[in-house]
Amino acid sequence: MKKMIASLVLCIVSAAVSLPASAQAWPANAGATRGATNGAASGPTSGPTSGTARVERMMAQVQSRFAAANTTHDGKLTREQAQAGMPMVAQHFEEIDAQQAGFVTLAQIEDFMRARAAAR
Repeated sequence: MKKMIASLVLCIVSAAVSLPASAQAWPANAGATRGATNGAASGPTSGPTSGTARVERMMAQVQSRFAAANTTHDGKLTREQAQAGMPMVAQHFEEIDAQQAGFVTLAQIEDFMRARAAAR
């Protein structure tokens, strides 16, 4: 389980590295958890706040990757689209597509990721 989560996070991070700088913008409230850049004292780098910010960044990256992989712009990823743009989603396609509809939505992917993160 931990290896699968680590793989998913690694996949997301590697995708974020390949995104243009404009797509890698940090959430407005992330400055306190990753260090303030305006000279103000930064908050702690561990604890619930950093976990929340980390999840928010991860979800923003998932949304960005989903948008890029959704070549038909219909809000649904087929298995083929997932294989091309979100390999970890493709690897867990059957688990995410619980209704066996033949596609997954961003909400289903996010729910899957939150459930996996909560399980660890």
